[in-house]
Amino acid sequence: MKQYLDLLRHIKEVGTPKSDRTGTGTISTFGYQMRFDLSEGFPLLTTKKVHLKSIIHELLWFITGNTNIKYLVDNGVRIWNEWPYRNFTKSNDYNGETLKEFVELVKSNNEFAKKHGELGPVYGRQWRYFEGPDGKYKDQLTEVIYNIKNNPTSRRLIVNAWHPALIEDMALPPCHMMFHFYVNDGKLSCQLYQRSADTFLGVPFNIASYALLTMMIAQVTGLEAGEFIHTLGDTHVYNDHLEQIDLQLTRTPRKLPKMLINKDITNIEDFKYSDFELTEYNPYPGIKGKVSV
Repeated sequence: MKQYLDLLRHIKEVGTPKSDRTGTGTISTFGYQMRFDLSEGFPLLTTKKVHLKSIIHELLWFITGNTNIKYLVDNGVRIWNEWPYRNFTKSNDYNGETLKEFVELVKSNNEFAKKHGELGPVYGRQWRYFEGPDGKYKDQLTEVIYNIKNNPTSRRLIVNAWHPALIEDMALPPCHMMFHFYVNDGKLSCQLYQRSADTFLGVPFNIASYALLTMMIAQVTGLEAGEFIHTLGDTHVYNDHLEQIDLQLTRTPRKLPKMLINKDITNIEDFKYSDFELTEYNPYPGIKGKVSV
């Protein structure tokens, strides 16, 4: 994807050194936007292999409103493990277990998972159970789908994951924090605002995840998928990812793959992993990078 490589070049050309919460250090810039026409193919990075299984399972997990990593662990998805493990190491139950041992305990022991696999009121909770000042909850995802169907000209087709009163209770405050839908000419487009963007590890996942979400919601609302627009705030490359992005910049993007979705699904909650099929994906080999927690 040329848009992604252009972003990497932009960070290298105009980014500046910046310290960060993790202590790793970054090259950072502020404010950037990419646009993806979903009729041209599914925007999954081809300059390195991206683990689509993790993206799909994480998205389905968000949609259910779940905030415990057990579903992810049970399906071989590792992307959230470090945060609850870090909290576990600070608890009285910690006896020197490694991350691998922690994950096995989550997988095999339901009580342990319930106690130590919880992330707090992160994305799915806010999408489906956004708590108001009166103690009532708003199902933002259901409401936005209803409004896309019944009031498509609305400028309020928004789902917000940033709940200031609950940030301290979250294992990680939402990075991709608000998405906004737009209906025009029978097509559904989505713009995501992402406050913090780990460009090497996170952004390829975010692009594919929200492109897929746009396609799913377009299907259940009887529309075609239009554009996915990705607006980024603090857009950075960690210092220990600089060699990896240099390698990607030597690679020429290949043709985008296609995403096939089971057309029988008409309810956002009915999607399963088996309802998605990626075809014509021919990426370069994967490139490993460490997660900064």
